[in-house]
Amino acid sequence: MQVTQRHLYGLGHQGLVECQGHLVESNTAAALLKMQQAALLDGINIQVCSAYRDFDKQQSIWNAKASGKRVLLNKDSEPVSIEALASNQLIDLILTWSAVPGMSRHHWGTDIDIFDANQINRQELRLISQEYQINGPCFQLSQWLDSHAQRYGFYRPYQEALSGVSPEPWHLSYFPISKDYINNYDIESIKAVITNSAILHKDAILERIDALASEYVFRVAPIPAP
Repeated sequence: MQVTQRHLYGLGHQGLVECQGHLVESNTAAALLKMQQAALLDGINIQVCSAYRDFDKQQSIWNAKASGKRVLLNKDSEPVSIEALASNQLIDLILTWSAVPGMSRHHWGTDIDIFDANQINRQELRLISQEYQINGPCFQLSQWLDSHAQRYGFYRPYQEALSGVSPEPWHLSYFPISKDYINNYDIESIKAVITNSAILHKDAILERIDALASEYVFRVAPIPAP
């Protein structure tokens, strides 16, 4: 599939397929099904809680956090008051866990957030690091992924000291396809998309767009060696 601006920035879902209630890139969907089947043999029920997310959805998440309508968490997953924050402070805090609209890998259909449905249900899941650490409900899943995810083409792009985004042990990327998306990502194009958007604090975002893209789009963990 040819990578277009619509695919890169969440402006359309052409070429994606429905997979277990989510829209996913077709090769990603096939690899996910194989990985789920393998994990079940080890007693792990991999389920997806988030996959493709369009620009408008990401904008609604961003604006809810920027306006205080949605709880904002720091890197330790603790709630933070936004009342005294300047625009750039608020932007940096939101970016701890949420991408600028147009800069999310969830726009591509190659990236998914997963959990172990044998250990926790979707309603209880918070998607915080503690859930994937020792004594957390998804710790066994996390260890299984360490050993097996690469075999199915998946890896974690957000890792400690290797990415601008805080570590997300639940976030997998199907690298045979997502590598082409990041290689085609264009700063001038995303500037235009954001300029014409309703993103809160977009002027401050645009002033820093090059640095933000460098840190939060391009700085990810390297694709694993074959």
